[in-house]
Amino acid sequence: MTRGDGWAVAPDLDSMGEGYGFRKLRRELDVTEFGVNVITIPPGYSTGGHYHERQQELYFVHRGAIEMSFGDGVKTELREGGAARVDAATVRSVRNLSETEDAQYLIVGAEAGYVGRDAHVPKGETNPRGPGF
Repeated sequence: MTRGDGWAVAPDLDSMGEGYGFRKLRRELDVTEFGVNVITIPPGYSTGGHYHERQQELYFVHRGAIEMSFGDGVKTELREGGAARVDAATVRSVRNLSETEDAQYLIVGAEAGYVGRDAHVPKGETNPRGPGF
């Protein structure tokens, strides 16, 4: 881990833990505005269902393929690069679709809404990519 004034960097996920289960990015990177974890699950593994009181979650598949099941009975497959948004009260569970490979996915959770575009270019600098970036 490397930390500076207003930032923290982890060179890779393995620097934050190994094996199955949670990589607590929130704790390791001192994130204070939202929850964020990476979860690694073994081949064929299914998580139990869960829901939240307040936080909406975003799931992003980093490695492998998972099946997400929702409280209404719908199941959907997400492959590497796939993403899903799940509202707080919606029951959800995850299953690794592979019988031979691990699956790894990122979860970001928060409440209270989107901040909007609040980025600014520092004084004396210009954005070389033009407006909108």
